[in-house]
Amino acid sequence: MATVDTTLPGKPSGAAAALAAAHSAEHPLKLYGGWFCPFVQRAWIVLAEKRIQHQYVEINPYHKAPEFLALNPRGLVPTLEVPPADADADADADADADAGAGANNDKNKDKQPKPLYESTVVCEYLDEAFADPARNGPRLLPENDIYERARCRLWIDHICSRVVPAFYRLLQHTADKPYSLDEARRGLHGHLRAFADEMLEHGDEDGGGPWFLGARFGLVDVMLAPWAKRLWLIDYYKTGGTGIPSAAGTPGDDATWARWRRWVDAAVGRQSVVDTWSSEDQYVEAYRRYADDTTQSEVGQATRQGKSRLP
Repeated sequence: MATVDTTLPGKPSGAAAALAAAHSAEHPLKLYGGWFCPFVQRAWIVLAEKRIQHQYVEINPYHKAPEFLALNPRGLVPTLEVPPADADADADADADADAGAGANNDKNKDKQPKPLYESTVVCEYLDEAFADPARNGPRLLPENDIYERARCRLWIDHICSRVVPAFYRLLQHTADKPYSLDEARRGLHGHLRAFADEMLEHGDEDGGGPWFLGARFGLVDVMLAPWAKRLWLIDYYKTGGTGIPSAAGTPGDDATWARWRRWVDAAVGRQSVVDTWSSEDQYVEAYRRYADDTTQSEVGQATRQGKSRLP
C-alpha cells in the first residue's frame, strides 16, 4: 500500500473560508465536511441555495474527532447532524427555531442527534425538510410533477454511476493502466454528451434557461456542479486534458458540446458554487495524489477497483 500523504491543507480558503466562518457558531444542524471534497460541496451548495441556518464543521480526514466518529463510524463526509426534532417532524421552519423545538416534542424520546450521510441523501433531505418558499426558495426537485421528479432522479443516477466514476478514471490514469488515456477520455465524453443531449431534448422547454430543467436550477445541477468546477484539474494534470471543444468552431464541436458548455458556464458561475470554492492552488495540491494514483481515499480505491458507483 502506498504511503498516505497527510499534508492536505486543514481548512478552506478564499470564498469557502468566508462561508465556513459565517457558519462557525454553535447550531443544532451541523454539516461535517471537507473543503476539498466534491461530495461535500453538493450538500454545501444546497445549504447555500436554500438559505438554511447551520453550523459548518471542517473534518481533518487523517485526524477525525471521536465525537464525529461516534456520529458516523464510517468517518465519511458529508455527514449531517440532524437535531432530534428535525428528524421526527416536518422541518420546514427556519433553523433558528429548530434549536428549541425538541424540548417541546413530547413524542421524541430520543434526545440524541441523528446522522445522515451519502451526499444524495443529505441533499434530498435538506430540500424536503426546508421547503418554505418564502424562507428557502423553490424546491430543487420538481414538487408537483411526478414524472419530472422521476426523470431528475434518473439523471442523478447517471451522474453518480457514470459521469463521476469516468471523471476519476481519467484523472487517475497512469501509464500502467490496462486502458489508454484516450479510452478514459472517450468514456467521460460519452457520459457528458448523453447528459447534454438530454438537456437538448427536454431541458430547454422551461424558458430556455441553461439548467437541466431549463430556467430552473435544481438538484440535478447540484449533483454535477462540483465536478464541472474541477474539470480544469484534468487539463492541468493529464496530457490532452479533457479534450472537450472549448469554443464554437473548434475541432469536434457540435450542438451537443455547445449545450454542455452553456450548462458548465452557468454552473461554475452559480453563486452557491463560487461561495463553496477554495483557492485553486489548494485543489492542485489536494488532487495531485489522484493524478498520480497514490490516493488512499475510498473514492480513489473504488476507482482502481473499477467500481461503477463511488462512495
